[in-house]
Amino acid sequence: MEELLAYAYLLCEGFDLEEEYEEKLHELFLKDTTHSEDLLTLEGLCGKMKESTIYIRTHINYSSLDREKFGKTLMTLLKPFYQSMDIEQFGQRMYSVWEGMAGNLQEEEPFSVMCYADDPLSWGDEKQTRELYEKMLNYYD
Repeated sequence: MEELLAYAYLLCEGFDLEEEYEEKLHELFLKDTTHSEDLLTLEGLCGKMKESTIYIRTHINYSSLDREKFGKTLMTLLKPFYQSMDIEQFGQRMYSVWEGMAGNLQEEEPFSVMCYADDPLSWGDEKQTRELYEKMLNYYD
């Protein structure tokens, strides 16, 4: 579910990842030997992104969340957007993603960077903003 949570956070903020999400869901479902009720429910919600993201965000156990798996997935998904988006737009989207995260994740590295990395843009320091985002994006490398 950690990987699906990363997709859910980005889908909620309008990132175009519907096809990739469904591919990942199908992959996880086919590999699932425990017959997870959550994956079965999500398979039934295919094509219903709003319902799927709500389900994921409300049914995940944040206290036992594998933060490394979640973080790696999130950063992997974000890298192409960072490379293709205007830095100011990316910064606005990162802040929105951060706002939507569970409070315990907001305070942890590298996720906390999403809250403030675009601040240097207000005084014209794009270089510092890029350094912060690149450190965040490469945190698990």
